[in-house]
Amino acid sequence: MKILILGAGKMGTFFCDILSFDHEVAIFDIDPKRLRFTYNTLRFTQIEEIKDFEPELVINAATVKYTISAFNLVLPYIPENCILSDIASVKTGLKEFYETCGHKYYVSTHPMFGPTFASLSNLSHENAIIISEGDHLGKVFFKDLYQHLHLNIYEYSFQEHDEIVAYSLSIPFVSTFVFSAVMKHIDAPGTTFKRHEAIARGVLNEDDYLLQEILFNPNTSGQVENIRKELDDLQDIIDKKDSVRMKEYLTKIRNNALK
Repeated sequence: MKILILGAGKMGTFFCDILSFDHEVAIFDIDPKRLRFTYNTLRFTQIEEIKDFEPELVINAATVKYTISAFNLVLPYIPENCILSDIASVKTGLKEFYETCGHKYYVSTHPMFGPTFASLSNLSHENAIIISEGDHLGKVFFKDLYQHLHLNIYEYSFQEHDEIVAYSLSIPFVSTFVFSAVMKHIDAPGTTFKRHEAIARGVLNEDDYLLQEILFNPNTSGQVENIRKELDDLQDIIDKKDSVRMKEYLTKIRNNALK
């Protein structure tokens, strides 16, 4: 299969690496410097090169801010029967785009891991979501690919995906923001502090627009409210030095964490 990858960021080059030995792969990025470390693939910096390539599948790995604009850029240069796909972690506007862009074949997925924390050589403990509202052949392609990578695969609608992202990303992101807001440098940090600090650096290394869109997800506000309520309860327990409630609280959160 002829596959065109849009964007030579970390995930774009990752997909390039895993697909290029079984498919004819080209990668497009307007910045030629970002293509320096891509191998066994065609490297495009001019939009006209895409037309001659005639891809059968486009994998949009542009940063979430530019996902739709990257599609719009290449649409005039790809065949009508080309399958469009994205791996965006934020799906805002994508369902509407696919339904109106003039291409009837599309598939949307979300690898629930990234180069910051995941070991890309061992993904058996990582997850991937395939959006149910998509082309059957496109979904089969990504299901086979993700199975080959030993990912745990789940299928959800666009709406269900956004709800899951609001829960699974907004809670750790907001918790990390709060930790980062109150932390200060210390010369001899404990192990737990150092681990939280490493997580904070990884999260804050993400694209600003991605962080914003995850937190602006309509489902995020309720999760933030839950965090606020838990902090209020915990502060009340601490202020009153209530050992009975503290024991009950620790039992509750241990049950949540160890499920």
